[in-house]
Amino acid sequence: MWIIVLIVIIAALAAVIYHDTHNFKIYEYEVSTDKVSGNYTFVFLTDLHNYVFGKDNERLIEAIDNIHPDAVISGGDMFTAHTRDGKFHSEIAFSLLKKLAKRYPLYISNGNHEEKIKELNKLYGNAFERYKNSLKREGIVYLDNESAYFNDDIRITGLCLPTAYFKKIVKKEMEETLLSKKIGELSLADKEKFQLLIAHNPLYFDEYRKWGADLTVSGHVHGGIIRLPLIGGVISPAITLFPKYDGGKYEKDGRTMILSRGLGTHTIHVRLFNPGEVSVIRVRGN
Repeated sequence: MWIIVLIVIIAALAAVIYHDTHNFKIYEYEVSTDKVSGNYTFVFLTDLHNYVFGKDNERLIEAIDNIHPDAVISGGDMFTAHTRDGKFHSEIAFSLLKKLAKRYPLYISNGNHEEKIKELNKLYGNAFERYKNSLKREGIVYLDNESAYFNDDIRITGLCLPTAYFKKIVKKEMEETLLSKKIGELSLADKEKFQLLIAHNPLYFDEYRKWGADLTVSGHVHGGIIRLPLIGGVISPAITLFPKYDGGKYEKDGRTMILSRGLGTHTIHVRLFNPGEVSVIRVRGN
Protein backbone atom coordinates (compact mmCIF):
# COMPACT_ATOMS: atom_id res chain seq x y z
CA MET A 1 0.00 0.00 0.00
CA TRP A 2 2.77 2.46 0.92
CA ILE A 3 4.35 1.85 -2.50
CA ILE A 4 1.16 3.00 -4.21
CA VAL A 5 1.04 6.10 -2.00
CA LEU A 6 4.67 6.86 -2.82
CA ILE A 7 4.04 6.48 -6.56
CA VAL A 8 1.04 8.80 -6.35
CA ILE A 9 3.09 11.43 -4.46
CA ILE A 10 5.95 11.22 -6.95
CA ALA A 11 3.55 11.49 -9.89
CA ALA A 12 1.82 14.49 -8.31
CA LEU A 13 5.14 16.25 -7.67
CA ALA A 14 6.26 15.52 -11.24
CA ALA A 15 3.02 17.07 -12.53
CA VAL A 16 3.56 20.20 -10.42
CA ILE A 17 7.17 20.51 -11.59
CA TYR A 18 6.08 20.18 -15.22
CA HIS A 19 3.37 22.80 -14.73
CA ASP A 20 5.58 25.26 -12.88
CA THR A 21 8.46 25.03 -15.38
CA HIS A 22 6.09 25.71 -18.30
CA ASN A 23 3.88 28.43 -16.86
CA PHE A 24 4.11 31.83 -15.25
CA LYS A 25 2.05 33.91 -12.87
CA ILE A 26 1.49 37.68 -12.83
CA TYR A 27 2.47 39.34 -9.55
CA GLU A 28 1.35 42.90 -8.80
CA TYR A 29 3.35 45.37 -6.71
CA GLU A 30 2.77 49.00 -5.80
CA VAL A 31 5.35 51.61 -4.82
CA SER A 32 4.34 55.08 -3.64
CA THR A 33 6.61 58.11 -3.90
CA ASP A 34 6.44 61.88 -3.79
CA LYS A 35 9.16 62.10 -6.44
CA VAL A 36 6.84 61.54 -9.41
CA SER A 37 3.77 63.50 -10.36
CA GLY A 38 1.88 60.76 -12.19
CA ASN A 39 1.26 57.04 -12.08
CA TYR A 40 3.32 54.55 -14.09
CA THR A 41 3.09 50.84 -14.79
CA PHE A 42 6.21 48.82 -15.53
CA VAL A 43 6.51 45.17 -16.46
CA PHE A 44 9.69 43.59 -15.12
CA LEU A 45 11.09 40.43 -16.75
CA THR A 46 14.20 38.54 -15.70
CA ASP A 47 15.85 35.11 -15.87
CA LEU A 48 14.14 33.93 -19.03
CA HIS A 49 17.09 31.60 -19.76
CA ASN A 50 15.81 31.05 -23.31
CA TYR A 51 12.46 29.62 -22.16
CA VAL A 52 9.43 29.87 -24.41
CA PHE A 53 5.81 30.17 -23.35
CA GLY A 54 3.78 29.31 -26.40
CA LYS A 55 5.10 29.52 -29.97
CA ASP A 56 7.64 32.38 -30.17
CA ASN A 57 6.66 33.34 -26.60
CA GLU A 58 3.22 34.43 -27.76
CA ARG A 59 1.62 33.63 -24.37
CA LEU A 60 4.14 35.83 -22.61
CA ILE A 61 3.71 38.70 -25.07
CA GLU A 62 -0.09 38.47 -24.89
CA ALA A 63 0.02 38.64 -21.08
CA ILE A 64 2.19 41.77 -21.25
CA ASP A 65 -0.08 43.37 -23.86
CA ASN A 66 -3.05 42.82 -21.55
CA ILE A 67 -1.24 44.79 -18.83
CA HIS A 68 -0.63 47.82 -21.10
CA PRO A 69 2.61 48.88 -19.40
CA ASP A 70 4.26 52.27 -19.87
CA ALA A 71 7.59 50.47 -20.27
CA VAL A 72 9.21 47.06 -19.95
CA ILE A 73 12.35 46.50 -17.86
CA SER A 74 14.59 43.46 -18.07
CA GLY A 75 16.96 42.41 -15.32
CA GLY A 76 19.14 40.11 -17.41
CA ASP A 77 19.84 36.38 -17.68
CA MET A 78 17.53 36.34 -20.66
CA PHE A 79 19.72 33.60 -22.12
CA THR A 80 22.02 31.01 -20.54
CA ALA A 81 25.76 31.29 -21.11
CA HIS A 82 26.21 27.61 -21.88
CA THR A 83 27.77 26.67 -25.19
CA ARG A 84 26.19 24.38 -27.76
CA ASP A 85 27.87 23.66 -31.08
CA GLY A 86 30.75 25.79 -29.85
CA LYS A 87 28.71 28.93 -29.15
CA PHE A 88 26.06 30.27 -26.83
CA HIS A 89 22.55 30.89 -28.12
CA SER A 90 20.58 34.08 -27.53
CA GLU A 91 18.09 33.83 -30.40
CA ILE A 92 15.04 33.24 -28.21
CA ALA A 93 15.90 36.10 -25.87
CA PHE A 94 16.67 38.43 -28.76
CA SER A 95 13.43 37.58 -30.56
CA LEU A 96 11.30 38.28 -27.47
CA LEU A 97 13.05 41.55 -26.63
CA LYS A 98 12.86 42.72 -30.25
CA LYS A 99 9.10 42.11 -30.36
CA LEU A 100 8.53 43.87 -27.05
CA ALA A 101 10.65 46.85 -28.12
CA LYS A 102 8.30 47.43 -31.06
CA ARG A 103 5.45 47.84 -28.56
CA TYR A 104 6.99 49.54 -25.50
CA PRO A 105 10.05 51.46 -24.33
CA LEU A 106 12.41 48.76 -23.11
CA TYR A 107 15.31 49.08 -20.67
CA ILE A 108 17.70 46.19 -20.01
CA SER A 109 20.79 45.47 -17.95
CA ASN A 110 22.99 42.45 -17.31
CA GLY A 111 22.57 39.38 -15.21
CA ASN A 112 25.46 37.11 -14.36
CA HIS A 113 25.09 35.20 -17.63
CA GLU A 114 25.54 38.34 -19.74
CA GLU A 115 28.46 39.30 -17.50
CA LYS A 116 29.98 35.87 -18.02
CA ILE A 117 30.16 36.19 -21.79
CA LYS A 118 31.40 39.79 -21.39
CA GLU A 119 34.24 38.78 -19.06
CA LEU A 120 35.27 35.53 -20.78
CA ASN A 121 36.11 37.08 -24.13
CA LYS A 122 38.79 34.47 -24.82
CA LEU A 123 36.02 31.87 -24.85
CA TYR A 124 33.15 33.92 -26.28
CA GLY A 125 35.02 36.52 -28.35
CA ASN A 126 32.99 39.70 -28.87
CA ALA A 127 29.66 37.88 -28.41
CA PHE A 128 28.49 40.25 -25.69
CA GLU A 129 29.13 43.39 -27.71
CA ARG A 130 27.36 41.88 -30.71
CA TYR A 131 24.36 40.94 -28.55
CA LYS A 132 24.22 44.36 -26.89
CA ASN A 133 24.59 46.27 -30.14
CA SER A 134 21.92 44.15 -31.83
CA LEU A 135 19.47 45.06 -29.08
CA LYS A 136 20.42 48.74 -29.26
CA ARG A 137 19.74 48.73 -33.01
CA GLU A 138 16.18 47.65 -32.15
CA GLY A 139 15.77 50.79 -30.03
CA ILE A 140 16.33 49.01 -26.70
CA VAL A 141 18.06 51.06 -24.02
CA TYR A 142 20.92 48.84 -22.87
CA LEU A 143 22.24 50.05 -19.51
CA ASP A 144 25.72 48.61 -19.01
CA ASN A 145 26.61 50.57 -15.85
CA GLU A 146 24.76 53.50 -17.36
CA SER A 147 21.63 55.57 -16.67
CA ALA A 148 18.74 56.87 -18.74
CA TYR A 149 15.60 58.86 -18.05
CA PHE A 150 12.01 57.74 -18.37
CA ASN A 151 9.95 60.89 -18.76
CA ASP A 152 11.35 63.68 -16.62
CA ASP A 153 11.05 62.26 -13.12
CA ILE A 154 12.31 58.65 -13.26
CA ARG A 155 16.01 57.83 -13.63
CA ILE A 156 16.78 54.22 -14.54
CA THR A 157 20.26 52.83 -13.86
CA GLY A 158 21.59 49.42 -14.88
CA LEU A 159 24.21 47.99 -12.51
CA CYS A 160 26.41 45.24 -13.97
CA LEU A 161 28.24 43.47 -11.17
CA PRO A 162 31.29 41.33 -11.98
CA THR A 163 30.69 37.59 -11.82
CA ALA A 164 32.75 37.45 -8.60
CA TYR A 165 29.66 38.88 -6.87
CA PHE A 166 27.67 35.80 -7.90
CA LYS A 167 29.90 33.29 -6.13
CA LYS A 168 28.30 30.13 -4.81
CA ILE A 169 27.98 29.31 -1.09
CA VAL A 170 30.00 32.28 0.25
CA LYS A 171 28.79 35.84 -0.39
CA LYS A 172 31.50 38.22 -1.54
CA GLU A 173 31.56 41.38 0.55
CA MET A 174 31.08 44.50 -1.50
CA GLU A 175 33.67 47.22 -1.17
CA GLU A 176 32.23 50.56 -0.10
CA THR A 177 33.15 52.45 -3.24
CA LEU A 178 32.17 49.79 -5.79
CA LEU A 179 28.77 51.25 -6.71
CA SER A 180 30.10 54.78 -7.08
CA LYS A 181 32.91 53.42 -9.27
CA LYS A 182 30.49 51.47 -11.43
CA ILE A 183 27.50 53.79 -11.74
CA GLY A 184 28.63 57.06 -10.13
CA GLU A 185 27.34 59.06 -7.20
CA LEU A 186 23.87 60.57 -7.42
CA SER A 187 23.96 64.31 -8.01
CA LEU A 188 21.69 66.66 -6.04
CA ALA A 189 19.46 66.95 -9.11
CA ASP A 190 19.27 63.18 -9.55
CA LYS A 191 18.38 62.69 -5.89
CA GLU A 192 15.20 64.66 -6.57
CA LYS A 193 14.18 62.14 -9.21
CA PHE A 194 12.81 58.67 -8.56
CA GLN A 195 15.81 56.34 -8.87
CA LEU A 196 15.05 52.90 -10.27
CA LEU A 197 18.04 50.56 -10.12
CA ILE A 198 18.25 47.35 -12.16
CA ALA A 199 20.56 45.10 -10.12
CA HIS A 200 20.40 41.38 -10.83
CA ASN A 201 21.70 40.13 -7.47
CA PRO A 202 19.35 40.93 -4.55
CA LEU A 203 21.90 40.04 -1.87
CA TYR A 204 23.24 43.59 -1.90
CA PHE A 205 19.94 45.38 -1.26
CA ASP A 206 21.48 47.28 1.67
CA GLU A 207 24.23 48.63 -0.57
CA TYR A 208 21.73 49.57 -3.28
CA ARG A 209 19.47 51.54 -0.95
CA LYS A 210 22.41 53.29 0.71
CA TRP A 211 23.62 54.33 -2.74
CA GLY A 212 20.25 55.98 -3.31
CA ALA A 213 17.99 53.53 -5.12
CA ASP A 214 14.34 54.29 -4.34
CA LEU A 215 13.35 51.08 -6.10
CA THR A 216 15.62 48.16 -6.92
CA VAL A 217 14.46 45.41 -9.28
CA SER A 218 16.32 42.11 -9.02
CA GLY A 219 16.18 38.45 -10.01
CA HIS A 220 18.75 35.65 -9.97
CA VAL A 221 17.30 33.57 -7.09
CA HIS A 222 14.55 31.90 -9.19
CA GLY A 223 12.16 32.09 -6.25
CA GLY A 224 14.25 29.62 -4.30
CA ILE A 225 13.63 26.95 -7.00
CA ILE A 226 11.44 24.91 -4.63
CA ARG A 227 8.96 26.81 -2.45
CA LEU A 228 7.30 25.47 0.67
CA PRO A 229 4.17 26.89 2.34
CA LEU A 230 4.97 29.24 5.26
CA ILE A 231 8.70 28.79 4.58
CA GLY A 232 9.30 30.16 1.10
CA GLY A 233 12.26 29.40 -1.15
CA VAL A 234 14.38 26.39 -0.27
CA ILE A 235 17.64 26.91 -2.19
CA SER A 236 19.20 29.66 -4.28
CA PRO A 237 21.46 29.30 -7.34
CA ALA A 238 24.31 30.21 -4.95
CA ILE A 239 23.57 26.93 -3.07
CA THR A 240 22.22 28.85 -0.08
CA LEU A 241 19.48 27.12 1.88
CA PHE A 242 16.37 29.16 2.69
CA PRO A 243 17.72 32.40 1.17
CA LYS A 244 16.91 35.65 2.95
CA TYR A 245 15.60 37.13 -0.29
CA ASP A 246 13.67 34.68 -2.45
CA GLY A 247 10.87 36.65 -4.10
CA GLY A 248 8.43 39.48 -3.57
CA LYS A 249 8.58 42.98 -2.12
CA TYR A 250 11.10 44.09 0.51
CA GLU A 251 11.25 47.49 2.20
CA LYS A 252 13.80 49.15 4.44
CA ASP A 253 14.26 52.79 5.48
CA GLY A 254 11.81 54.00 2.85
CA ARG A 255 13.51 52.08 0.03
CA THR A 256 12.01 49.15 -1.86
CA MET A 257 13.26 46.06 -3.68
CA ILE A 258 11.06 44.00 -5.97
CA LEU A 259 12.59 40.55 -6.39
CA SER A 260 11.15 38.58 -9.28
CA ARG A 261 11.06 34.81 -9.15
CA GLY A 262 12.14 34.87 -12.80
CA LEU A 263 10.75 32.99 -15.76
CA GLY A 264 13.08 30.13 -16.61
CA THR A 265 15.66 27.78 -15.17
CA HIS A 266 19.08 26.50 -16.14
CA THR A 267 21.27 23.48 -15.35
CA ILE A 268 18.63 21.81 -13.13
CA HIS A 269 15.28 22.40 -14.78
CA VAL A 270 13.10 22.26 -11.70
CA ARG A 271 10.47 24.60 -10.27
CA LEU A 272 8.21 23.26 -7.54
CA PHE A 273 5.26 25.27 -6.18
CA ASN A 274 7.07 28.09 -7.93
CA PRO A 275 5.83 29.06 -11.42
CA GLY A 276 7.64 31.76 -13.34
CA GLU A 277 6.89 35.41 -12.63
CA VAL A 278 5.89 38.42 -14.66
CA SER A 279 6.19 41.38 -12.30
CA VAL A 280 3.82 44.32 -12.66
CA ILE A 281 5.16 47.33 -10.76
CA ARG A 282 2.88 50.32 -10.36
CA VAL A 283 4.70 53.47 -9.26
CA ARG A 284 2.20 55.86 -7.70
CA GLY A 285 2.97 59.51 -7.32
CA ASN A 286 1.74 61.20 -4.13
